[in-house]
Amino acid sequence: MKHIALILAVLAAIGGPAFAQETPDTGDDSDISEGVDLLSEGARRLLRGLMGEVEPAMRDLAETLREWDFEGLGIEDLGRYHPPEVLPNGDIIIRRKSDPVPPDPPEGEIEL
Repeated sequence: MKHIALILAVLAAIGGPAFAQETPDTGDDSDISEGVDLLSEGARRLLRGLMGEVEPAMRDLAETLREWDFEGLGIEDLGRYHPPEVLPNGDIIIRRKSDPVPPDPPEGEIEL
């Protein structure tokens, strides 16, 4: 019985690498490439459908934005404001930076 187990162990050790060798191509690559093609076509159709649904709303938004008067908002220079802050209650505030102090006139000049 020990001899049979020893023979089977030796055959398994010798025969293992033979089974690990590459098998002939069975067409799995074509199945994978076909699956990738189907996925990309599905994604393309999904994005086209979304664009078809969103495009009219985006056109309406663009027309509305053209009608708005952004000059009347009163924000001339964004550099005059601090970055937005979110308060604990969820409010967002934008603080204006303090106006720069004008330099003192040089000695000897009198401002009229």
